[in-house]
Amino acid sequence: MYRQREPDAPAYYQRIANIMTEQLPDLKIYLAAPRGFCAGVVRAIDIVERALELHGKPVYVRHEIVHNKYVVEDLKQKGAIFVEELDEVPDGDRPVIFSAHGVPKSVPEAAKNRNLFYLDATCPLVSKVHMEASRHFQDGYEIVLIGHAGHPEVIGTMGQLPEGAISLVEDEEDVAKFEPRDHDKLAYITQTTLSVDDTKGIIEALEKKFPNIHGPHKEDICYATTNRQESVKSVAPHCDMVLVVGAPNSSNSQRLVEVAKTAGSKQSMLVQRAAEINWDAMAGVKMLGITAGASAPEVLVNEVVDAFRSRYNVTVETIKTKDENVEFKLPRQLRREGEPGAPVRSTTAAE
Repeated sequence: MYRQREPDAPAYYQRIANIMTEQLPDLKIYLAAPRGFCAGVVRAIDIVERALELHGKPVYVRHEIVHNKYVVEDLKQKGAIFVEELDEVPDGDRPVIFSAHGVPKSVPEAAKNRNLFYLDATCPLVSKVHMEASRHFQDGYEIVLIGHAGHPEVIGTMGQLPEGAISLVEDEEDVAKFEPRDHDKLAYITQTTLSVDDTKGIIEALEKKFPNIHGPHKEDICYATTNRQESVKSVAPHCDMVLVVGAPNSSNSQRLVEVAKTAGSKQSMLVQRAAEINWDAMAGVKMLGITAGASAPEVLVNEVVDAFRSRYNVTVETIKTKDENVEFKLPRQLRREGEPGAPVRSTTAAE
């Protein structure tokens, strides 16, 4: 009796996979590196998670800890409650955390007045800008802040000093209109997440109009913003399209979209998740660049790459322009016993 030979399962499925792959269009993906989380974002998320570990649920967070919906939802599931203002936080001993973007001085003052236990997750590089502003003010300088109106970091920075001490300029047109009280007592600072190239033009306009203006000893745009923009510049000329994984309210993510266009990509767009990919816009794309804003986790980049693997025969190449090894310490109150800088616990000797 004739019996049909059963196919070898692994080989059979491999042949099916090969047939399917041959039917998919080819796509080359260039992954920009560095991309995604920066040290300030990692520190801010760690502060929320460590506070939950040490103090239990709930922990209150004023505003989004970082600009990423996936991160916020994940922290909500772990026990964080996000509020817009301090008056939404009940009296008591529950921790309240200020976001990585920084807050006006009035916020911690209000927390102190209510005897709230608060933790400041402001990125240390944003705090550096705050200290520069305070130093300039103490030295009698009028201050110009280069930034985007309404951004939480700008609100926090302007709120470090009395109203009127800091003037905001968003572009070179604002510089042309701006008239300080004293041309010789003027200093500038910048938001940390701006376009490096755009900011350079604004600074040049300020220095041309006000030759004696004082700038920071080291530029205020943070290392992560600079590095991610440089990596996109290296990828964009190869690409028909660059996708930036990030949130619409993330300044550094929006800047990456702009930089990709100016650096040579035919198109660029922002997506928060794979579900937002506009597949019609991908028609004809053979070279795709992918990067992520500083508040976007790598799991979302992987999700996007996997979505393309389901529709294309994908090959991936990573283009790295810089290594990053920056780390920021947690606030002293959250360090575990034995960690450097941890608070000393008092001990009572046995009688």
